[in-house]
Amino acid sequence: MTERVGGSDPVGGSDLADMTEPAGRSEIVLTTAQIQGLIPHRWPFLLVDRIVEYDPNAARIVGEKAVTATEWFFQGHFPGLPVMPGVLQVEALAQAMAVYVAQQEGFGDRIGLFAGIDECRFKRIVSPGDVLRLEVTMERLGRRFGRGRAVASVDGEVACEALLSFIIPPEGVLR
Repeated sequence: MTERVGGSDPVGGSDLADMTEPAGRSEIVLTTAQIQGLIPHRWPFLLVDRIVEYDPNAARIVGEKAVTATEWFFQGHFPGLPVMPGVLQVEALAQAMAVYVAQQEGFGDRIGLFAGIDECRFKRIVSPGDVLRLEVTMERLGRRFGRGRAVASVDGEVACEALLSFIIPPEGVLR
């Protein structure tokens, strides 16, 4: 069962129950503005547009990133052949994981930092026009350490997969 998170947009938007999506699109559970209320990332480095599934019972979250031709990184990666850098695919997965963690009891405004990227594989090019699905299933989440299996895909085809680990510094360390 997918649980609806939140109730209203922290920037003054409407109740999520009133939101509708175009045919063929996933229901929005968290908007970009709500994501920004949970993690500190901002444009141009916020790489999750929306959360479409959140299931704390299964320790799972799914986000989406619409990859557009105007992304800042396509100017140099690569002119005439735009390819989303693999490291940014991994970062997008980590940000989706951070949204999951931020919603757990006791984490408040603490943010995780990478501790490891293991078993990482890139299997498909991500280009403008793609919608990157960011799925993370937590394997472990303690007060100071977490690990999750992450898969980025486009139209059901795996683009990137990895086992991501992070540490969570004590409250106030990064402030």
